[in-house]
Amino acid sequence: MKRISIDPITRLEGHGKIEIFLDGNGDVANTYFQVPELRGFEQFCVGRLAEDMPIITNRICGVCPEAHHLASVKALDELFGVVPPDAAKKIRELLYMAFFITDHTTHFYALGGPDFIVGPDAPPAERNILGVINKVGLDAAKQVIACRARNHRVIEMLGGRGIHLAAGVPGGWSKSVSEPERAEIEGIARENIDFALFSLKAFDDIVLKNPAYLDLIVSDIYIHKTYYMGLVDAQNRVNFYDGMVRIVDPDGKEFVKYLPEDYANHIAEHVEEWTYLKYPYIKEVGWKGFIDGMDSGIYTASPLSRLNVSDSMPTTRAQEHFERMYETLGSKKVDGRYQPIHHRLVTHWARLIELLYAAEHMLELATDPEITSPVVRVLPEGIVGKGIGCVEAPRGTLTHHYESDGRGVLTMVNMIVGTTNNYAPMTLSIKRAAEKLITRGTIIEQGLLNKIEMAFRLYDPCLSCATHSLPGQMPLVVNIRNPEGEAIRTFSRDGRDK
Repeated sequence: MKRISIDPITRLEGHGKIEIFLDGNGDVANTYFQVPELRGFEQFCVGRLAEDMPIITNRICGVCPEAHHLASVKALDELFGVVPPDAAKKIRELLYMAFFITDHTTHFYALGGPDFIVGPDAPPAERNILGVINKVGLDAAKQVIACRARNHRVIEMLGGRGIHLAAGVPGGWSKSVSEPERAEIEGIARENIDFALFSLKAFDDIVLKNPAYLDLIVSDIYIHKTYYMGLVDAQNRVNFYDGMVRIVDPDGKEFVKYLPEDYANHIAEHVEEWTYLKYPYIKEVGWKGFIDGMDSGIYTASPLSRLNVSDSMPTTRAQEHFERMYETLGSKKVDGRYQPIHHRLVTHWARLIELLYAAEHMLELATDPEITSPVVRVLPEGIVGKGIGCVEAPRGTLTHHYESDGRGVLTMVNMIVGTTNNYAPMTLSIKRAAEKLITRGTIIEQGLLNKIEMAFRLYDPCLSCATHSLPGQMPLVVNIRNPEGEAIRTFSRDGRDK
């Protein structure tokens, strides 16, 4: 068999590689999306004080420490049996909107954007943020930098630090918002709305009005029909911070809706020996391997997934763009809600709609009279011993599950992070793209390989967040196969040889 390696894969957080195996005819026989790195937080946090977890877990990743920080403090609220004051919840959510804006901006312009703004077939040296600046102009680039700077200012103001927050505590928040801070944040939120609308117009002008790009988006190269997951509020609208977890089937019918603390009743995790990442799946459907469709337990949790599970958006302008996206792509309404979009490159469009929602909701929170209340914490008075916190990370649903003894010392830690949810869909997407783009006689060029990378990049994976398994449980195993795909020898790092 011929092997094509994309190593390392690019424009993501973390490390990984793609292995593509071709049969004797030059067609794709199989693909592997391998993640060789290991972080191990689920193991080395056992034995630590539960109250330290918001500080420890936001070190998992420098890209989304805010997501881990908030999931952790929400888990501690339950573990210590305390309900934060409303003002504290709103401050948490206000900070989280600023974080979502910075994160989605980074992906669109620096990670995913080069594939469209510069072009998927452009030379690798040009497919980067500098290439984007060259295309969109220096003024637009200044807007991107200014957006990130002002929202990091909000994160530092509210969270105590610009990176690796320190303000989240069981029962609330460690500082209140002053009136001058509130006024500054209100002005930033208004700028964010303008920037989000600017970004949506850029997507419209650069991508949607380009027939070649539109054909690529709606082609059969990047399509999978899976179940979808996301947090929703009481009206089944998108919610990043709170709510119930909703899963819809590939036809858009609600499959289940559950409280985050019940996640283990619905989600299980499958392990393959050739990677450190786990593959979550829906228990009620079961693990059926790397296939999509109604009979497969594989689900997706992403910006597009969050929109697919929701009946609508909570803010006015985001709702307008939500409707436009589904109408443009021909989605029909069934029982009052749009059927899911399965074209995965549309995730980039969904990400910008979420950017607009985060900006609008940030303004709502910044103008809420309660946001400056000095009552931001209720002190814990006991230990329940179990807590589960859940938020929507930009990459998907994030769950922290802690259990402790009566002293608050952790006895068990489990995390299902956004990228972990999407590991199986990414694996499917990579294989489908490779099968569609590589056939007998195909000349393998950089542009073609980049289009295969686009199949995982659209999920905005954060592999540092996603790898937590105990070392030794999945030793490196090497299989040598003949041209017919039969294993003729297997040996592993631990010395076992067959």
